[in-house]
Amino acid sequence: MPATLKATIRCTMKHADPMPPNRAHIDTEKRNPRTRDLHTRSTAELVEIITAEDRDVVAAVKRAGPRLTKFIEAAEPGFLAGGRLIYLGAGTSGRLGVLDASEAPPTFQVPPTRVVGIIAGGDGALRKSSEGAEDDAAGAHEALKALNLTSNDTVIGIAAGGTTPYVLGAMDFCKSAHTKAPPLTALVTCSSVDKPDSVDHLLTLKTGPEVITGSTRMKAGSATKMALNIISTTLMIRLGKVYDNLMVDVKATNAKLRDRAARIVQQLTSLTREDAFALLDRCDGEVKTAVVAHRKEVDSSRARELLASVDGRIDRVLQSE
Repeated sequence: MPATLKATIRCTMKHADPMPPNRAHIDTEKRNPRTRDLHTRSTAELVEIITAEDRDVVAAVKRAGPRLTKFIEAAEPGFLAGGRLIYLGAGTSGRLGVLDASEAPPTFQVPPTRVVGIIAGGDGALRKSSEGAEDDAAGAHEALKALNLTSNDTVIGIAAGGTTPYVLGAMDFCKSAHTKAPPLTALVTCSSVDKPDSVDHLLTLKTGPEVITGSTRMKAGSATKMALNIISTTLMIRLGKVYDNLMVDVKATNAKLRDRAARIVQQLTSLTREDAFALLDRCDGEVKTAVVAHRKEVDSSRARELLASVDGRIDRVLQSE
């Protein structure tokens, strides 16, 4: 072997990155015996295989129901007292957290500061992969520090495999001396892992091996989205942002929402469609204000006062009827 080649090999070996931990035992990294030979399957067969595997998603979330219930019950007092729901993760997990956080303000009319999404690599990672950022155990520390966490806050780390340094490091930070009043913490994972000391609630969604080995954007991602929907929606309902099964905190700011708002007002007042729109216009597009104004026979200002006196809960205003 030429001396120059030997020198190159020695140099490469000397500066090569150390081998990463072997994650073959992680549930979401295992090969799925039911999805072998994918490259030989027809389009119809692939659709059937993926659809069949997705049945595991609902089953996994249903099995986690008791753990989700216990966690939400623990988070509720702080959230109702003004605390925040904070998601953090890397890659697909981070994007799912940011997605759920971004949908809270238009759906429930809460400030964007009430539900926060933090993703490894920053907002740029929402569109462009920044997977290397997930290996930085201190990567979320500055963002968490800037939030001035309190004991009313809830921080949910999302990691399909349950081993992401970015997420586990954030969980440790939340319970460290850097935090004056530690928030409630939870880890959403799709693999069977031991509960870290810094995690109050371990929420395991056992979706099993993926259709494509390790591609957690599939079953794990779907199950995670379902779990986050359950968590945020339940807390919003408990906060009074929903009446019956109606989105009463929606504000009519575009054609679709104006139509939805008018239909909600109709259902809660028995007004005609035309009268519902007229009432909404007098109440600046605010559904709850419109309903209370009609049902209590008051103007919009008085309707807002009545709602403000009971923390905006329309059920409490109407229960006296």
